[in-house]
Amino acid sequence: MAPIAKLFDFIVIGGGSGGLACARRAASYGAKVAVVEGSGRLGGTCVNVGCVPKKVMFNGGSIVEAIEDAKHYGISVPSHTLDWGFLKKARDEYVKRLNGIYERNVVKENVEYVDGVASFVSSTEVKVNGTVLTAKHILIATGGHPIIPAVEGAEHGIDSDRFFELETQPKKVAVVGSGYIGIELAGIFRTLGSDVTVFTRTEHILRHHDSIIGETMMAEMERLGIQFARNTGAQGIRRREGAEQPLELSWTTKGQEGVARASFDCVLWAVGRAPNTKGLNLAALGGIEMGKTGHIAADEYQNTNIPGVYTLGDVYGKSELTPVAIAAGRRLADRLFGGAQFAESKLDYVNIPTVIFGHPTAGTVGLTEEEARRAYGDEKIRVYQTRFTNMYNALTPYKPPTAMKLVVAGAEEKVVGLHIIGRGCDEILQGFGVAIKMGATKRDFDNCVAIHPTSAEEIVTLR
Repeated sequence: MAPIAKLFDFIVIGGGSGGLACARRAASYGAKVAVVEGSGRLGGTCVNVGCVPKKVMFNGGSIVEAIEDAKHYGISVPSHTLDWGFLKKARDEYVKRLNGIYERNVVKENVEYVDGVASFVSSTEVKVNGTVLTAKHILIATGGHPIIPAVEGAEHGIDSDRFFELETQPKKVAVVGSGYIGIELAGIFRTLGSDVTVFTRTEHILRHHDSIIGETMMAEMERLGIQFARNTGAQGIRRREGAEQPLELSWTTKGQEGVARASFDCVLWAVGRAPNTKGLNLAALGGIEMGKTGHIAADEYQNTNIPGVYTLGDVYGKSELTPVAIAAGRRLADRLFGGAQFAESKLDYVNIPTVIFGHPTAGTVGLTEEEARRAYGDEKIRVYQTRFTNMYNALTPYKPPTAMKLVVAGAEEKVVGLHIIGRGCDEILQGFGVAIKMGATKRDFDNCVAIHPTSAEEIVTLR
């Protein structure tokens, strides 16, 4: 029996934020669109096991911190306890509501939701559950997944997805990896009361960010009681049934002989992410170009080397952030279906602001100091920076730092990088991101009247 055939103008493989944004925008122009998603939940990593539930947990940790600060303002909070199960249930219900909103929006905007796994038959056809869907344009927006290292007993650990499956709070946690995911989850665990050790391959954390962020973040995390095992490489996990902390993690340390071991009741792998391409049968496309990391290559317009096939988001691998995928998806749909006025529509991947929801928060846009010096030369770069205590901590005995660095280039001192860490940085960055995107100079910043008393005012008063 021949498979059933269905004809569309546009097929989107992947029901995450980028794919859905692209599909809905295309449908708004009258295109007949199908979204194929095999997980059973729309929203992708961000909604289900990423940004959204992570921010809920981050907020929980921030509330605990505020309760602990209350006594320094003369506010008595006799006692507080964390009900991890209650928090998880409330968080999961919130995510489920979001899944429903996504599903209703798809229906409302006449996008056909196909629940299943897509496999390419040709550059214009994909097979899903025995049905062949055909379209002139096909977008691959299948996202990515956490990497589990190839070490003995790795399966006894969890990844960032399974973090959200934890029914009870682990008392003693090892976080292996010091990128933004590892640092965010380590901060959540610690502020909610867990004993945390972070294992990093070098002396540093957040190595892809400006040094002012990584150095300040590590110092503040250590003040919060998080321990760091530097220059380490995980060797494996051994499970010991019946032990108080049943997971024995082993590791080596650069420059030291032998293997060290310690016991934990949770080991979280945060060693990177990989693109979701398995099961797509990309071979049927006849030579689609792939990057060295397995991401699907594309040009600035999201075109792969196969005509009519496009890619964006985590499977594309450039600036793997939810708002980036959404913006790229909408611009792609504009170009494909919005008419001649959108013929050159594409996302500009330069100066994309991003935030690390650590404790404290940090934000960055543009080039790091090191990147700017390589791009422009030392003689054309000037750096303005400051370090101070947020007024929130005026009455507390501890004085966590807020640090800011402005990187400017050329005689006109065009702002090419801004890096901030401290209370409120997540909210501060957005407006400055707009200014930098518009080409602001240091003089433009100087000419803006400061809002007092705030942390943000420091950015426009740097000397």
